[in-house]
Amino acid sequence: MATCPRGHSSVATDYCDECGAPINAPVLPAPAAAVPAPGGAPPAPAAAATGEVCPDCGTPRSGRFCEVDGFDFEAQTPPAQSPPAHQPAPVPAPPPGGTLRVVVSADRAYHDRMAAIDAPDADRVAFPVFCPERRFALADGQHLLIGRRSRSRGIEPDIDLTGPPEDVGVSHAHAVLMSTSEGAWTVVDLGSANGTYLNDGTDPIKPNTPAPVKEGDQIHVGAWTTLTITP
Repeated sequence: MATCPRGHSSVATDYCDECGAPINAPVLPAPAAAVPAPGGAPPAPAAAATGEVCPDCGTPRSGRFCEVDGFDFEAQTPPAQSPPAHQPAPVPAPPPGGTLRVVVSADRAYHDRMAAIDAPDADRVAFPVFCPERRFALADGQHLLIGRRSRSRGIEPDIDLTGPPEDVGVSHAHAVLMSTSEGAWTVVDLGSANGTYLNDGTDPIKPNTPAPVKEGDQIHVGAWTTLTITP
C-alpha cells in the first residue's frame, strides 16, 4: 500500500487511486490563508473549526465546494445527480437551438504546452493513440461534477472522464461546471492534484473559486483532456 503526497492510501504505486496525484511527486505547500471578502467580512471558517460536513456524502468541508461531489456549501446547492452505477445512463436528446454542450477530446496542443512548462504528469502520461469525442448537454441550473469514477469512494461524475483511454492526471473529483442564476457558466477547480487551465493559459485557475466560461472556451484538465463549450 502506497501513500500519495496528499496522504491518501493507494493500492496503485504510480498514481493515487483517490486523487490521481503521482505517488512520488513532491508534497505541495499548504494553500495561502483565505483573504477577507470585500467590506471586511471574515472568510468562511474551515472544517476543522466548524465541523461542517457535506450533507450528501459526509466529507468534512475544506472550502466552498465539497472535494468529493462538488456540493456548494455557501449556496447550499447539491450537484446534479448521476444515475445509479447499476443502471445505464440515458442517452441525452439532441439539444435545442441555443443550448450549450461540452465536447471532450484528447488535445495534442494542450499536452505539448504542459510538457513545455514541465507541468505535473505532462511528460509521464503518454498522449493516446486514439480517443473518441464525448459530448454532454448543458442545461440551466446544473452543477456538473468533472472527474473519474471511483466506486470505492462513491464518486460518479456527471462528466465522466474514466475512459478508455484514461487520463490518470484527472482527479476523481476534479472540478465542477456550474450554471449561474443569470444563465452564465463558471468552472470551479476542487483542489485537484494537477490543476484546471482555461484556453491558452499556462497558470491553473485558483482552487475553489468560480472562473467564468462561455461558448468557445476550453477547459483543460489532466495531461491531455480538453472540454470545449460549444453550441
